[in-house]
Amino acid sequence: MKKYSIGIIGCTGMVGQRFVTLLSDHPWFEITAMAASANSAGKTYEEAVGNRWAMKTPMPEKVKNMPVMDAADVAAAAAKVDFAFCAVNMPKAEIKALEEAYAKAECPIVSNNSAHRHTPDVPMIVPELNADHVNVIPFQRERLGTKRGFIAVKSNCSLQSYVPALYPLDKWGVKDVLVCTYQAISGAGKTFERWPEMVDNVIPYIGGEEEKSEQEPLKIWGKIENGVIVDAASPAFTAQCLRVPVTDGHFAAVFCRFENKPTKEEILDAWKSFKGRAQELDLPSAPKQFLHYFEEDNMPQTRLHRDLEGGMAISLGRLREDSQYDYKFVGLSHNTLRGAAGGAVLLAELLCAEGYMD
Repeated sequence: MKKYSIGIIGCTGMVGQRFVTLLSDHPWFEITAMAASANSAGKTYEEAVGNRWAMKTPMPEKVKNMPVMDAADVAAAAAKVDFAFCAVNMPKAEIKALEEAYAKAECPIVSNNSAHRHTPDVPMIVPELNADHVNVIPFQRERLGTKRGFIAVKSNCSLQSYVPALYPLDKWGVKDVLVCTYQAISGAGKTFERWPEMVDNVIPYIGGEEEKSEQEPLKIWGKIENGVIVDAASPAFTAQCLRVPVTDGHFAAVFCRFENKPTKEEILDAWKSFKGRAQELDLPSAPKQFLHYFEEDNMPQTRLHRDLEGGMAISLGRLREDSQYDYKFVGLSHNTLRGAAGGAVLLAELLCAEGYMD
């Protein structure tokens, strides 16, 4: 397979740094452009990041001296790449305009941002679940007037800890879902050094997170009709989202009700046997086993299991019947890998394999 030249727009922030670590030795992709705000433009990547490198592994040598471009200079950045990842930290309206400008410059964008998640002809894809939503891209290109350019997005990071577990159960009609998420501080782009008030603390509010947790699954469950993705009417989700003193890893406590209640054994078998398009295509970042179930009462645990299969697998446990809902269980995902940069890289691999980056 040919190597694709890729760019990282918003390369200096925490998700941008995660993109750098995932892409510096990727078998299909080669970083040929880095872009950030005007403050960083003209500096080397090492100079632009300064003392804010937040990854556990050192900054890859091959990117240290790469020049950082101005993300607003769309034509110059787009000319250097086959497509780009976007992880900028800007007001939502500005992100929407910037991503659309890149798409119109014939540079496909795979976005980690939320700005376009509810644009009806922009696919929001978890590659194992709704890979068929790539089929909306020709309609989006028609609207944008582009031959190659388009925008595709990944969903909110917290969804990965519970939506992948519910999706394979929809043959029994998932009806009502109550979820409480316990979310790591890296989801806010922070470390304990930069956010000392999170040490030994829980904050019961994350701005906008509950709305995303309740609404975004309906787009994943949705169907393409007349050139747009129409959100599903069900399942009905209600969510509470809490920030907890954990570095990485979002946890979910899930309660669900079905139209036709399955047995516990049927649920466990559905999880164990579930494979999606990412596994069928054997994409480089795809976990071999997407959903892992742990029988022990005290598993999964954030520190032990967030890095399972390179941080791209979902860990599940404590499935049992409930007195008010049909079942309850817990889920765990790595929020900056599966939930953010890793999920976007997997989405880009899917788009390449399906021919959308050619």
